[in-house]
Parts: sequence; structure tokens; C-alpha cells
Amino acid sequence: MVKRKRSMLKMEQANMEHTEGHGLHMTPQQEYSSSKLGMWLFLGTEIMLFGGLFAAYAIFRAKYPELFLESHQELNREMGAVNTCILIFSSLTMAIAVTAVQKGKQMMAGLFILITIICGLGFGVVKYFEYGAKFSHHIYPDTNIFFSLYFMMTGLHMLHVFIGLVVLGVIMVLTFKGKFNEKYSTPVELGGLYWHLVDLIWIYLFPLLYLVG
Repeated sequence: MVKRKRSMLKMEQANMEHTEGHGLHMTPQQEYSSSKLGMWLFLGTEIMLFGGLFAAYAIFRAKYPELFLESHQELNREMGAVNTCILIFSSLTMAIAVTAVQKGKQMMAGLFILITIICGLGFGVVKYFEYGAKFSHHIYPDTNIFFSLYFMMTGLHMLHVFIGLVVLGVIMVLTFKGKFNEKYSTPVELGGLYWHLVDLIWIYLFPLLYLVG
């Protein structure tokens, strides 16, 4: 009887371990759904972060309308417009890359991710010259409240661009190695979502800073 009870306990313990092991295992569909949810939650926090900066901009602009009108004329609209076109085009190439990898076209997907990265680098180069022009005219973050917000918002956005470039660089290498295909493309899709956020934020920043007088 004692031996029988011991064997039954061992069997129950083994079943529990087996069940727990299967409970921790996620199917590709579950991984996709949880990853997508996590990314959307992250994007929500980023939107709230920039939403706070947009609100601060609106408050100070209402308080110092003449200062903001005069200061925003110091910005280079042409450079801002060029960067807007670059990011919109990069969102298109990223969307094509996601569609390509979902169809199993790894080389095509990797190529369009590479084009997206080149666009991101081009955005950074334009922003470098734009910042350089401001500094050469002795315009710094402490010049006034407008430029404090300008450098804070565009600088934070540029940080997101750099992070996106690193992420896309890793995804591109893995894509060329054939790690993603029509059955598994979650990292490429999540990288695309992040890059679309970078684009969306700039679409709001450009008219807010460069065009609204």
C-alpha cells in the first residue's frame, strides 16, 4: 500500500510538472497576439509622453503668442519639409517590407528594410545640418521657451529615430539570414509599428513647430 501511494504521488507530481510546462509554452499565435498587445501598450505610453509635450507647447504658445510667432520664423521650413517627405517615404518602404516577409520574400523584405534605414539616416543628416545652423546663429535650448520646447521635442524624436535604426538594423540582418517568413514575421511587424510611430510623431511636430504661426 505504501509503495502504491508513493507511485501515485510521483505520477501526480509528474502530471503537474507536465501541465505546468505546457502552460508556459506559447503557440506562435499566442506569441503574436501577446507581442502585438505589448507593442501597442508601449506605443500608447510613447504617445502620452509626446502628448504631454504637445500640451505644454499649446499652453506656453497661448501665454507667449508673439514670442512663439517670432521664434518659429527662425526654423528652416524647407529642411523640415524634406524630412517629412523622407519619413513618409520610409513608412511606405517599411510597410512594403512587412508585406514582403509575410509572403515569404525575405530578400525583398530585407532590401526594403535597408531602404528604410537609409531614409532614417538621411533624416538624421538633415537634422544635423539644421541643428548646426541654429547653433551657428547662437540659438540654443536656453534661448527662450520656444526653443527649449523645440530642442526637447525634436531631440526626443531624434532619439526614437536612432533606436528605431538599431532595431531595424538587427531585423534586417536576421531577415537576410532567412529567420523570418510567411509563418513567422512578428519581429518585422513590431519593428514596422515602431517606425510608423516615429513617422506619426514627426507628422505632428512639423506643422506644430514649422508651420503654425
